Amino acid sequence: MPKQDRAIRTRRMILLAAAKVFEERGYQATTITEILKTAGVTKGALYFHFQSKDDVAQGVLHGQDQQLAVPERSCKTQEVVDTVALQAYRMQTDPMVRAGARLALDQQAIDLDRSGPFLRWSEVIGDLLEQGQERGELLSHVDPAQTAEFLVAAFGGVQSMSQVVSNYQDLDQRISVMLRHVLPSVVLASVLAAVDLSAARGAAVFAEVGGVPPEEQEDAVPEQVLSTVTA
Repeated sequence: MPKQDRAIRTRRMILLAAAKVFEERGYQATTITEILKTAGVTKGALYFHFQSKDDVAQGVLHGQDQQLAVPERSCKTQEVVDTVALQAYRMQTDPMVRAGARLALDQQAIDLDRSGPFLRWSEVIGDLLEQGQERGELLSHVDPAQTAEFLVAAFGGVQSMSQVVSNYQDLDQRISVMLRHVLPSVVLASVLAAVDLSAARGAAVFAEVGGVPPEEQEDAVPEQVLSTVTA
């Protein structure tokens, strides 16, 4: 195996293992020793990729960032919906994304800068809303930046409730309901009438962009690590 491929594989192993431990124990209680044991790698291998537990945690937090580009649409409101719906689908199906989201909401991680995902997602959604505003899709009173921050905050609350109630099994439905309640106060009714807000939208976009389900990525991660993360 080429060195670069091996390094990528090792880094993913470490992040998956860290995601599992962070999700189970929380940031404060997690130790580097536990991550090493779960990943099955040496301390040298971990410190080759990460400088500290904080650095590992930042890697997990970045795991929930958009890794798949939503196709450009003629309607920017649909792009906003597709971005949100795809993230919800990935949270249901990808343990790294799910762990990153939980870590971002870990109230005990007081020493960890968890602002990154919220700021990045607010910027992504805000940019799309600004483009929608330029195309005349939004109501006149809408402030794209404020609306983006509200959508990100609302998503965080909905995902938390879904995690508690159904372990994310109903997240796609809950996000669809959220968007149906919020967007009429943001988007012109004539525009919104043509937007797909269905609960199945995230899965459809994932398939459209050629996303690879985590179970088909098993060749990149040792079975013992993958099984503990997806259990």
